[in-house]
Order: sequence, then C-alpha cells, then structure tokens
Amino acid sequence: MADIEPMSADITILILTMNEEENLPKALESVAGFARRVVVVDSGSTDRTVEIAREAGADVYVNPFVNHAMQVNWGIDNADISTAWTFRLDADEEVLPDLARFIERELDGIPSDVDGIEIRRRIHFLGRWIRHGGAYPNFVMRIFRTGRGRCEMAYMDEHMVVEGDVRQVKADIKDENTKSLRWWTAKHNWYSDRELFEIFEKEAAATKPGYVKPRLLGTAVQRKRWLKTNVYGRVPLAWRSLLYYLYRYYLKLGFLDGPQGRIYHFLQAYWYRFLVDAKVFEARKYPRIREELLKEISSSME
Repeated sequence: MADIEPMSADITILILTMNEEENLPKALESVAGFARRVVVVDSGSTDRTVEIAREAGADVYVNPFVNHAMQVNWGIDNADISTAWTFRLDADEEVLPDLARFIERELDGIPSDVDGIEIRRRIHFLGRWIRHGGAYPNFVMRIFRTGRGRCEMAYMDEHMVVEGDVRQVKADIKDENTKSLRWWTAKHNWYSDRELFEIFEKEAAATKPGYVKPRLLGTAVQRKRWLKTNVYGRVPLAWRSLLYYLYRYYLKLGFLDGPQGRIYHFLQAYWYRFLVDAKVFEARKYPRIREELLKEISSSME
C-alpha cells in the first residue's frame, strides 16, 4: 500500500480501531488518493492494526474505549485536526470512487451554511451487497466541517450532530466486515446490552445537548428515530421484531438478496430485535438484572 501523501482535498479522515488488521488496509487504501491527513484512534489493539496504520502514513493516537461516541469526540478534541472538513470512517468501510470524486471536485464548493454531508452506505454481508429490505440507500452523516460537528452522546446507534444545515449526496461508502459470523453475532449480543441501557436511559438521553431529536420531517437520522420511537416502539415486545422482519423481508423485498439476504435480514431485523426485547422483558421482571446492567455500564464510563 502506498503511503498517504498530502493531497488537494482539505479533509481529515478519522478512524476508530480495535484489532482491525483484517479490515483497516482497505479503508486506508480507499482514502489514500485524496485525504490530506488520516487520524487513527486506537483502543489498545493487540494485533498489527497500529503498525498497519503507521506504515500507511496515518497519525495514530491511543485512548481507552468507553463507547463509540466518546471515542469519536476524543479524537475530534485531541488530534489537532486543522483541515476544513472531517470524515468519520469506520475501519471496515471503504470510500467508493463516486464519493472520492465528490470530495476532490465539489466539497470545497459547498455553501458555508452547510455543516454536514449525508452519504449513502452500502452494506455487504457474507460477500453480497444487501440492496433490499430497506438496507439501501441508507444515508448517514459522516462528513462535517471541523469544529462544527460532534457525535451525540448515545451508547447505541450514535450519529454526528452539526450546527448548520445538512446536505445529502448520492455517493457511497462500502461497509464490509471480513470477520466471521461468530464475531458478528457476539458483537450484536454486546450491542443489545447497550441498547437495553439506552432504553432505560431514554428520558434522560432525550434531554442531553446534541442528542438527535426524532422528527418525521427532519434529516434521514431524525426520520428513522421518529419511526423507531413512534411506530416500532408502540408495538408490544416480541411481536414488533416479527412484524419488522416480515416488513423488511417481504414488503421491502429483502428476499431478493438471495441466501445472504435471508440470513442478514433474519439476524438483523428479527433475531437482534427479539434479543433486545427479551432482555427488556427480563430486566422488567427481575429488577436485579436491570441494576446489574446499569452498574456495569455506568462503571465503564468512570
């Protein structure tokens, strides 16, 4: 892989890592042609992640992991980012050519009242692009003016928040994690604990500064959060995960994604959502479980 050299695009790439030696080279290579600077914030990797990042010319910082939001904001605050724009990119993502061209040719011309750029994310699962079931196009805000964007303080499904307007751009990143399905399910089990914590803390979280407020007529993230709160959230536990799966797999044509889609939509739309609901049921039935979870996650923030 060629070293990352300063280029014309006035943008810094911010990547969080923890044992990402399998995925990181693809992410670094995809930005090597345009990024002025790459910052990697590592959480204490024990594989070759840090070595790979430094060999590619990235500036590596190390900070203990608490949650993704705090890690992103730590990078924003401590990496001395001086470019006009910052691009939050996950280690298992790649910038595709259409987005690279936009950054090189059009980003400098974005009006000054626009502080955030929403781009499309393509999810690849077991070697296949998941194009149906509501998975694409999925707009996410990843590019923001330096100093005018921060990550909302949420334990799950966190998003960037900016001060000014947001523009959607029809250009893509590719999300393809090459780790095993065992890793995927274990990670989502870990996610389910964090989402359970978020459910318990919902009222407090909704009043936090910078929290993305649900709005039906707002940004892509605000619409998604409004639907999750006001539609999905009003359906009884367990039933909603089944209905959500049927909606995505049949009504949103998830079955067109072949065997990979069948596995992905079942695990992501039904299994994971059912697991969260089962843990909610358990925590409400046994307050001890709830208190143990709150104590565990709260202590990790200290």
